[in-house]
Amino acid sequence: MSGTNSTAPQALNVSDLRDQLDGMAHREGIHKWDLGASRSSNATVQVDRGEAKQLKASQRSSITVRVWNDAGLVGITSTTDLSPSGLERALIGARDASQFGNANDIPGFSPLAMAPTPELNRPLQPALGIQKLLSTLKQAEKDLLGQHQAIETVPYNGLSEGSSERIYLNSDGAVRQVQRTQASLYLYARAEEMGRKPRSGGAIRVALGSEGLDVQGCVDEAAQRTLSHLNYQPIDTGRYLVCFTPEAFLDLLGAFSSLMNARAILDGVSLSDADSIGSRLAVPFLSLHDNGLHPGHVGAAPFDGEGTPTQRLRLIHNGQLESFLHSEATARHFGVKPTGHAGLGAKVSVGPDWFEVSTSEGTTSGTTHLHHSTSLDTFVLIESLNALHAGVKASQGSFSLPFDGWLVRDGEKLSVESATVAGDIRQVLSGIVHLEPDAKVTHQGVSPHVWVDGLAITGEA
Repeated sequence: MSGTNSTAPQALNVSDLRDQLDGMAHREGIHKWDLGASRSSNATVQVDRGEAKQLKASQRSSITVRVWNDAGLVGITSTTDLSPSGLERALIGARDASQFGNANDIPGFSPLAMAPTPELNRPLQPALGIQKLLSTLKQAEKDLLGQHQAIETVPYNGLSEGSSERIYLNSDGAVRQVQRTQASLYLYARAEEMGRKPRSGGAIRVALGSEGLDVQGCVDEAAQRTLSHLNYQPIDTGRYLVCFTPEAFLDLLGAFSSLMNARAILDGVSLSDADSIGSRLAVPFLSLHDNGLHPGHVGAAPFDGEGTPTQRLRLIHNGQLESFLHSEATARHFGVKPTGHAGLGAKVSVGPDWFEVSTSEGTTSGTTHLHHSTSLDTFVLIESLNALHAGVKASQGSFSLPFDGWLVRDGEKLSVESATVAGDIRQVLSGIVHLEPDAKVTHQGVSPHVWVDGLAITGEA
C-alpha cells in the first residue's frame, strides 16, 4: 500500500456476477444455489521504541457456494477465486458434494433474503497509507512513553486501516452488497518502579477511517490505566460487592451468549432450552438488545451471511428472556423468523452482533437496593477480564477469571496485585444490584457500569 491517500477498492458488479452464476448453473442443471463472499484489504503497523517493528499489507477473499440437488440435499464449496472459471468449479464441486449432504440438517434460503435492508450511515473513508500510519503510531508511542518516567515500553501496539466488501446472492433473485471501511488503534503500556512488579494497562479506539481515530484519547487512557495500577496490594479472599466496567461486563456477557443462541440450544451446548422463552434470566430492571445497527458499531452491516436484514432485537426485557438469535434453519425449527445473526459456512453459525445493556423502561435501576442492602465502603472495581477462552465453561454457566482492577475502600483506590473472580452467570444476572444511569459506547457494545453483590474473589496465596 502506498503512502498516498486512496479510497475503497472498486465494488464488485453483483448483478453481472449473479447473471454469470445463473448461466453456469443452468448449463450444469443446477436449479437452486446461493453464494456468500467477502473480501478485504488491510494495512497494519507496529512499532518498538520509535522503530518500525512490523509493516503488513494484506488482501483476503473468501467465497462460499452452496448447491441443492434434486433430492434436496446441500453441498458446499469454499474458494478464493471469483473468476468465471473459479466460480464454475465451485458450483460443480458443491453439486458433487451434495450427494453426501446431511439429510438431518438441511438449510434453506432465508425468507427475508429479499426483504428491504436498513439504511446505514457509514460513509466510506479514505485510506491514509502505511507511511502515515507508521508516523502516527510512532508519535503515539512517544507521547505515551513521555506521560510518566515509570512507563518504560509499549510492548503491544498496532494501528490498522482497511476496507471490506460482503455480498450475498441466490438463485431466487436475492442480491445483497455492502462496502465498509474501518480503522483501529491499540496501545498497551508497561510500567515498572524499583523493587515493584511491572504493571500494565491499555486502551483501544476504532473509527470508520484513520482520520477519525481519537489518538490522543487512546494515549491518555492507556497512560491513566497503566499508572493507576502502580500502587498495588494483595486482596483478601472473600465475597465482595463488585462493579464491572462496561468493557468487562460486555466481555462476560459475550462469553455466555450461548444462553440466547438458538444454534447452541439445538446442539445441546446452551444453558437454555426450547422452553426458556419467557423465563426469568436476570433482575427485573435489566434489558438486553442485540443492536447491530447502533451508530457506535463501526463494523455494522445491513444483512447477515444468509441475506437476512440486520435488526435491533430485544433479547431480555424486565429480566425475562424474550428472544433467541436465529439463522434460517433454527428459526424454521422454532417456528419464528430469522433474526439476522447467521454466518454462512459448512455449518451455518449463529452469533451476536453488538450487545446493548440498559435499564428496562418503567423500572428502577436498583439504586435503592444498592444503598440499603450493601456496603459501599468497600468494593472491587473490575476493569478487564482475562483468559476468557480458558476460564469460562459456557455450557455449565461457571467462570473463574483473572482480572485487572482495584479495591476501593473508603474512597481510596488500590490496584489488586493478582486475583480471580469466580461465579455462575445466572447468579451474576440475578445478583445485579445496580445499573448506573450513564451507558458507555465501547468498541464492543454499549453498557453502563454494572454492580453485582456477593461475588467470590480469590487473592494470590
